[in-house]
Amino acid sequence: MADCLFCKFASGEFDVKKVFEDENMIIIRDIAPQAKNHFLMIPKEHYALLEDMNDEQAQKFLACIKKLKTLKKELELDDGFRIVINQGENGGQTIHHVHVHILSGEKLGWEKN
Repeated sequence: MADCLFCKFASGEFDVKKVFEDENMIIIRDIAPQAKNHFLMIPKEHYALLEDMNDEQAQKFLACIKKLKTLKKELELDDGFRIVINQGENGGQTIHHVHVHILSGEKLGWEKN
C-alpha cells in the first residue's frame, strides 16, 4: 500500500534500522518502547487486519512468529516474553498494517502466583 508507513519500512523506502530481515518480514526496535526490549515484527506484505489474510498468508505470518524461538538470543529476549497483536483502532492499533509487538526485559504487568 503506497501510503503505509510499515510498507515503506519493509520496502526500504524509509531508512530504518532493521534488527532482522528475511523474505517475509522485518523486525525493528519500537520507537516508543513499553519494555526494556520492545520490537515490532512487520510482515512485508500489507494487511490491515489478521482477517484480511488468506490461509497461506496467515501461515507465513505464524511462521514468522515461530521464528522468534531462534532469534531469542539475538533480540535479547528473556525466557518469557510477550507477543501482542493489536487489532483495529478499538484494540489499540495505530498503524493499519498487521504487526506484532515483542516485549521482554521486565515484569510487563503480570506477577507469578
